[in-house]
Amino acid sequence: MPVSIYQSVEIPRRGDARGQLAIAELGQALPFPVRRVYWIHDVAARSERGYHAHRQLRQFVVCVAGSVELELTDGKTKETILLDAFSRGVVLGAGVWRVLRNFSPDCILVVLADREYDEADYIRDYAEFLQAFPHA
Repeated sequence: MPVSIYQSVEIPRRGDARGQLAIAELGQALPFPVRRVYWIHDVAARSERGYHAHRQLRQFVVCVAGSVELELTDGKTKETILLDAFSRGVVLGAGVWRVLRNFSPDCILVVLADREYDEADYIRDYAEFLQAFPHA
């Protein structure tokens, strides 16, 4: 069985008649301390985002409303996953090229990162990505 290029994470939930609570704790759903949080929302119809990889950054990505497809590759293996539940997120490590597409109109995608924003950490050219992370 091939090794996945992302880690799927079930997010613990608690709730009762008053509502639900999803919990992402360090050492549980979160495998790293969070240094930055952002969310993507109100994406125009048929828009695609991403088209980059990171040299060092790790991210925990969860769709808290709606749905979105993530197309991921490490340069050798390509996987497409649908994020459509607030109770499941994915961990993306360095060296994973990502494209986000097919955002539902109500999509809210939350990203928790282990580093502050650093433009130098981004690889925005696919050929450069393949050189930076060669795979046999």
